[in-house]
Amino acid sequence: MTDAPALQRAWLQRGGLARLLWPLSLLYGALTALRRGLYRVGWLKTERVGVPVLVVGNVIAGGAGKTPTVIAIVRHLRARGLEVGVVSRGHGRKTDDCREVSDDSDPALVGDEPALIRRATGVPVFVARPRVEAARALLARHPAVRLIVSDDGLQHLALARDVELCVFDDRGIGNGWLLPAGPLREPWPRHCDLVLHTGGRPAFAGFTARRSLADHALRRDGTRVPLGALGGRKLTAVAAIARPEAFFQMLRDKGLVLAQCIALDDHDDFAHWRPSPGEDHTLLCTEKDAVKLWHQGVAALAVPLDFEPEAAFFSALDAKLSFPDGHQAA
Repeated sequence: MTDAPALQRAWLQRGGLARLLWPLSLLYGALTALRRGLYRVGWLKTERVGVPVLVVGNVIAGGAGKTPTVIAIVRHLRARGLEVGVVSRGHGRKTDDCREVSDDSDPALVGDEPALIRRATGVPVFVARPRVEAARALLARHPAVRLIVSDDGLQHLALARDVELCVFDDRGIGNGWLLPAGPLREPWPRHCDLVLHTGGRPAFAGFTARRSLADHALRRDGTRVPLGALGGRKLTAVAAIARPEAFFQMLRDKGLVLAQCIALDDHDDFAHWRPSPGEDHTLLCTEKDAVKLWHQGVAALAVPLDFEPEAAFFSALDAKLSFPDGHQAA
């Protein structure tokens, strides 16, 4: 059985392992094409929910920066005076129902990313496997909402969308092959309204975003600790994200000396991991991991990600949503 890191490396080039898996990618491509065709001819139904829907997704497997993009977009739209709600599947949660995410929701029950989005933005957030169900429940509870942002769901065709945003990181499209021979969930290029590159090396045309770690960490109560004040402490970094080493390197780039780095699977719930008792280490983590650790009573410092799409991206987004002068989308 192929381990995940080896497979992810194989997805970057058309080497032996990728070529071995290529016949399976043909089958995957045929099935996804058939599914899209059934939606196109109306055998599978696409539903509208009564307000515009913006889908933030990707065509490449694994994290590409969707959640910070959603947070940045929601903050921008709220600053424009638009009432916004967010729907998500809630990947990794232990439940399968439709529910609202509150400030004190257990991330194990709603998903770590929806919990983070709620904490970071304060807007209504609902989770359900069928995003249509989540959107309808959100609008029933919060009728003032005038636009829905779907966190992920580019391939969830049951929810009709007005604007599609595809997010890429430095992997671009990898080796350009579909799963499992490559990282693509669907063929690229494909139509989408906007493309945003969250890494530092865009592989093709699109808007870009600047990302770096903040100069401070956050305690659970929201108070700040300057990273410069952590010098001399024994620091342990833990990350349960798609690319944990990127987080560790960003900490090092801030001048922090890490005594230990612990990488867990993306969306790990930390149920089987705790800091070793008696260790006099300061624990650093991402904000996504902090919502889980804090809920379990683990003392950790979350280092926020400063994520800022270029101004031209927001201008293009406003134009797509038809309120360039600040008026709300219809």
